[in-house]
Parts: sequence; C-alpha cells; structure tokens
Amino acid sequence: MKILVINGPNINMLGIREPGIYGSNTFADLLALLEQTAREENIEIEQYQSNHEGCLVDKIQESFGKVDGIVINPAAYTHTSVAILDALKAVSIPAVEVHISDVDSREPFRQISYAGLACQKTIKGQGLQGYRQAILYLKDFLQK
Repeated sequence: MKILVINGPNINMLGIREPGIYGSNTFADLLALLEQTAREENIEIEQYQSNHEGCLVDKIQESFGKVDGIVINPAAYTHTSVAILDALKAVSIPAVEVHISDVDSREPFRQISYAGLACQKTIKGQGLQGYRQAILYLKDFLQK
C-alpha cells in the first residue's frame, strides 16, 4: 500500500511559523512522524511539499495509478483552490484532508474547504498527530 502525503504552502515553516497556532514541532518532526508511521504500519509513504498551487495540482495528477491514497494539507489553498479540488476529483484516489490547527475556531474564511469536498474525511486541530490519524483511516478504508 502506498500513500502520498501532500503539504501546501508554509507547512515547511513549521516550528517557525506562528507557534501559538501551529505548535513548536518542525517540518522535520512531521517527516519523522510520517516515516515512523510507515514503518509501524508496513506501508509506503511518499511525502511532497510545495508552496505553489500548480505544483500541487501536478503532483496529484502524477499520482494517478501510482498511489492507493492521498493525505493532503492544502494549507492556504484549502480556502481558495478549485484547481486542487478538481485534480483530486479527476484522479478519484481516496483522500483525507488534514489541518494542524482547528480551522473551525479561526477566521471565517478558513472554514471554507474546497479540497475537502473531494475527500473521504477531514481531520483538524489534532496537530501533527492528525497526519497519523489520516494515514490509519486510509489504511483501514483501503483494506475494506
């Protein structure tokens, strides 16, 4: 089983970026968590991060026929990108949306998720552990 984990803009700045909202864990901590989860669950995880919308769309399209599931944190593009929504719909790969912070308790515009419309589930406000929860959910979903 192979799961692609996609992170959008500024996720690479974890630990530096607004620690009061996103915590003190770094992007390296996130990558370590993904590697640990892959080992423990005996699955393959590919990680991709970009600050550019078109690159995220390209990665989603390139994953067609190559991965079994997608975990995606579109970050700021969550609230603006119909292109990412359309790419997720086009490939029809089961996906779970993740948000480190609880976007429902933040600014009103953050409560709109285009990407989430193409996802099986959304996990928010669980910090980095939300990624692990998303991977476990996808593993279970894909094995059924």
